[in-house]
Amino acid sequence: MGQDNQTPPSAPKNNMLMGILCYLGLLIIIPYLMRRNDPFVKFHIQQGLVVFAINVVVLVFRWVTGPLGILLNLINLATFILAIIGIVNVVKAKEKELPLVGKFAHNFHI
Repeated sequence: MGQDNQTPPSAPKNNMLMGILCYLGLLIIIPYLMRRNDPFVKFHIQQGLVVFAINVVVLVFRWVTGPLGILLNLINLATFILAIIGIVNVVKAKEKELPLVGKFAHNFHI
């Protein structure tokens, strides 16, 4: 009855889902199209774009130069770990920059 003036309970879960999608490769398109004006989601879109950009660069290097072995595998492992850190930050409702690469997120103007 008295809940008419409160935020719907699904709103925080929706932000959490959208934030998690930011770190799952091409799925970043969904939060970008649906919630890019939300400051929390926008922050994680920018962070996720950094991780995605690194993955794309690694993929291009593999196409151009062939497999470079351990170096590219280490970079892929690092981006996987960064994505997990980003997801943990989303679940904890934090806007915390990712280690080493988070400072580059401000270059993505959304």
